[in-house]
Amino acid sequence: MKVVITGGGTGGHVFPGIAVAQALCRASSAVEILFIGSSGGFEARAVPQAGYAFAPVPARGLLGKRLLAVPLVMWTTLRGCLAAYRVMNEFDPDVVFATGGYVSGAVALAGRLLRKPLILHEQNSVPGLTNRLLSRVAQEVHLNLPVARRHFPRRRHLKLSGSPIRQGILEGDADRARREFGLSAGRRTVLILGGSQGARSINRAAVSAIRSMSGREDVQFVLQTGRRGFGWVQRRLRGRRRVVCVRPFIEQMGDAYQLADLVVARAGAMTLAEICACGKASILIPFPHATHNHQEKNARALSDVGAAEMIEDRQLRGDRLAMLIAKSIDTPQKLREMSHNALLLARPDAADRIARALLHYAAENGGEPAAEQREARTRMRRPASDRRGRPNDSRPRRRRPARGREVRRSK
Repeated sequence: MKVVITGGGTGGHVFPGIAVAQALCRASSAVEILFIGSSGGFEARAVPQAGYAFAPVPARGLLGKRLLAVPLVMWTTLRGCLAAYRVMNEFDPDVVFATGGYVSGAVALAGRLLRKPLILHEQNSVPGLTNRLLSRVAQEVHLNLPVARRHFPRRRHLKLSGSPIRQGILEGDADRARREFGLSAGRRTVLILGGSQGARSINRAAVSAIRSMSGREDVQFVLQTGRRGFGWVQRRLRGRRRVVCVRPFIEQMGDAYQLADLVVARAGAMTLAEICACGKASILIPFPHATHNHQEKNARALSDVGAAEMIEDRQLRGDRLAMLIAKSIDTPQKLREMSHNALLLARPDAADRIARALLHYAAENGGEPAAEQREARTRMRRPASDRRGRPNDSRPRRRRPARGREVRRSK
């Protein structure tokens, strides 16, 4: 069976694709996967590091461009379609999976011209333009959030599956993280993330908050700055290595989540899916320029049910961030409540759900004998141990979280 996976620009589009690729490889040893993305996007670095074949094509986004740039964008998109058609015609996939981003439009269009089944994934509460257009010709569209349904012209092929999470996220080890980051076992740990590309406002507020909390011996920090902000942050936190680890990018994110008592992050859909799956309390700072303000809507989905605190980016200051961190760290009951509510929102089997759909359509397209496909799908349905070693069917039954701080305990 051959599968093309496309989508890129940020980790929010790339990592779900990698998670589904991992699920496919667990299900079938005969699967062959090719990622197609932009040569200048985040995917060009992350996909080869994950061990998958990658083919670059020209791509350029349209949203937010000036009118004079539109001809260049259209020309680049045409070149991307032609390049994607050549790559896919040679690879001859049985099914195409697209996670969004402008590059996926050219690849999906090439796939439809070659009469290949198309499966989409939409992470956000408000779908991007590419996915809204592609949904008209896709066999299935898998959603992370139910509120996204209203934005699609067709409804019958929509599936609520959640956001695919890489296997390593649920297999983290706190002791390994302490050794990697050079931190102590006797302190509360705050993990601060600016996303795969970094975030200047979060970096500045984090530096100020860490400085103001320097007198506390019970708190330590792991700060992911992004490559552009790394040098600036490192210089301003020099001399605080005992309580702060600064990294441009964290490869073993599962270990970092396991170590963290509290996560400070943007409100991208992938980050929120990981936070919920790991059951972490969080302070969310939505990116103010996200398309259709979808990050604020993502964050409110957690804060409204007591799974997170939210600060708008325009209100973000070091003193306020320090106050919220201290308030959370000093109230263990609140951390437990937010953690519990986050777990109730988790859908850790999203990657397997989408992989089963890909197996189904690939088999219909002649990519895998029906008997082998049934065996692979059966393997994916078997109960697996979760990150604490408990069988999945022993987890608490999911209930709707209570609003605010009142939380209903599961039996």
